[in-house]
Amino acid sequence: MDLTKVLAQLRQELADLDAAIESLELCQQDRPRRGRPPTGQADASGEAHASMQATAEANGRNRDSA
Repeated sequence: MDLTKVLAQLRQELADLDAAIESLELCQQDRPRRGRPPTGQADASGEAHASMQATAEANGRNRDSA
C-alpha cells in the first residue's frame, strides 16, 4: 500500500466534493424559494387580506358568524 498514492487520491476526492458542494450552493441561490414566505416578507399579502376582509364585512359576511 503506497501511502502517497492514497493521500493523492483522497485529496482529489476532496477537491471533487468541494466542487460539487459549491455547484449545488450556486444552484440553490439562483432559484427563488418555493413555499410560503416568512412572516416578515409577507407585507403585501397582509394588505390584501385586510382588503378582502373589509370587502367581506361590507357584504355582510363575517368569518366568526359562519
